Amino acid sequence: MTKLGYGAMEVRGSRIWGGRPIEDSEAETILNAVVDEGITFIDTANDYGRSEEYIGRYLSHRRDEFVLATKCGCTVVHKDETTDDTPHVWTKDNLFRGLHESLERMKTDHVDLMQLHNPSVEQVEEGGLVEALQEMKQQGKVRWIGISSTNPHLETFIESGVFDSFQIPYSALEREHEELIQKASDSGAGVIVRGGVARGEPGSGLGAEDRWAAWEAAGLDDLREEGESRTAFLLRFTNSHPGMDTNIVGTKSVAHLKDNIAAAARGTLPDDVYAEAKKRLGARS
Repeated sequence: MTKLGYGAMEVRGSRIWGGRPIEDSEAETILNAVVDEGITFIDTANDYGRSEEYIGRYLSHRRDEFVLATKCGCTVVHKDETTDDTPHVWTKDNLFRGLHESLERMKTDHVDLMQLHNPSVEQVEEGGLVEALQEMKQQGKVRWIGISSTNPHLETFIESGVFDSFQIPYSALEREHEELIQKASDSGAGVIVRGGVARGEPGSGLGAEDRWAAWEAAGLDDLREEGESRTAFLLRFTNSHPGMDTNIVGTKSVAHLKDNIAAAARGTLPDDVYAEAKKRLGARS
């Protein structure tokens, strides 16, 4: 599994979370480019608009070339043409509904990694969700089970020892889970990082301005190599975390995809640069 993965929420084809809907031809182009460029991990979710449908339509004939991860617990309620609500229902029935819908959409007989989509500890326990995931494995429809999670629930899930992987938000500008990433890795689980390039450039919304203010305050620009973009530096910073296995980054643009691949190919930051960046960023936040 490559250290740079692809976050397929970018091919959701709807206005959820803002942004421009993707055209069918764009989805076909970027998804095939991802695999053509050698990326072997693709992450999606049952409630990412048309993402699963596009993966099935354009990549099902290449199913053995990549590891396919999705998420369950979601539902999708279409209110109008510009808004999707994505509530979650934490029951065994809904988890299996999502699984079967995902398999049908993606034209496959199994998902490599099925992840719970950010439930609380209480919801997992009360819904018998781990048992439901394990049943999926027993049926051969899922190879590994994981969870996308954050504080305050993440540490409890790590200590439970039942998950094969954890998907965790992390970047130089969002370091809250830095130590827990290492704890998850030390437990023997795989660690998938999302938001590894700070979840958007300045002006993109989703709280990006506050995160990039942290960049400015830390004065990180002079740590970049000549010609290196801020996004490339952030990607390499994330990849420098010793507990991280895969950094999922989404894009609609083949040019941006190639930029990300080039940044990842440059390797992790030099040890002194990585240490200096963390020193300037100060306490985890």
